[in-house]
Amino acid sequence: MCCSVPYYPGEDSKLRATNLQVRRGGNCPNTLEVLQQLLRERDDHHGHGYGYAHEIKPYLISCLPSVDAPATATILGSFGPGSLVDFSRCIFRTDHRDPASSYIIRSEATGSRTLVNYNDLPEMTIDEFIAVANEVGDESWFHFEGRIPETTLQCIRYLRQSFPNTRVSVEVEKPGRGGLEDLAAEADVVFYSRSWAESKRYQSAEQCLRAQSGVARKASLLLCTWGSDGASCLSLPSEKAVSCPATLARQTISVVDTVGAGDTFIAGILFALLCHQEDWDTERKVQFAVQLATCKVQQDGFDGVGAEVLKRL
Repeated sequence: MCCSVPYYPGEDSKLRATNLQVRRGGNCPNTLEVLQQLLRERDDHHGHGYGYAHEIKPYLISCLPSVDAPATATILGSFGPGSLVDFSRCIFRTDHRDPASSYIIRSEATGSRTLVNYNDLPEMTIDEFIAVANEVGDESWFHFEGRIPETTLQCIRYLRQSFPNTRVSVEVEKPGRGGLEDLAAEADVVFYSRSWAESKRYQSAEQCLRAQSGVARKASLLLCTWGSDGASCLSLPSEKAVSCPATLARQTISVVDTVGAGDTFIAGILFALLCHQEDWDTERKVQFAVQLATCKVQQDGFDGVGAEVLKRL
């Protein structure tokens, strides 16, 4: 649930919201929603014979309430009719009816977002993940949010041991969460958030990436978003850095909703790596993802966010 308020309220005060929205959230679900749009748009643009939507099968692997809970139907339905996303690998908690929830207070005065999270669902265990990974098999790409780093690290190491051709990407997002650098050390692609980088006293995206290249030694690509300054990436082992601003020359934008901008950027990079590994250079991949996120912040939600950017290709 996201409510907009004129200014952030003080403790024990009362304030009327100017807008209220209830929508499905979650980093990976958000990324998947945008990714499936990109796959469909690209297929439509080139004709169905082009085959991106059919060659790439997105899966959501997440803990959800009971399969017959109304909340679960709402979550699955939020991806739209005929969704490309396969939900069969989700783990449904039969004794739970409510999903993980986030309550977001968005200040119109400052643009700040304050989040309160609640989750009563038992987290995924390593044994549950192993069962799912064995079904998905090798030659896959697994993207991890970076939640519960101890379990996530076990998951990544299992993939490395059992499925050597699988690629792994991970988010290093939440400041103060221990174990995230251990995940980065095992991943092929790492996404760093500005808030995490600043918590480590990095002054810029590129400074963060160059410092972290000594940690993420298995990675081929490190990326860091930096809000209105766009994003930077560092290719390894070449150590070639690329930075792309959030806006192009003579481009003006009006920021409406920044919730999910980072998830949208990740969707753009994953799409570029999966569908344009050979024909786009690194700068074009990052520029595409940045422009995708820039389009997203100019609207509420994610509907149709990729269509405008893909038209320019």
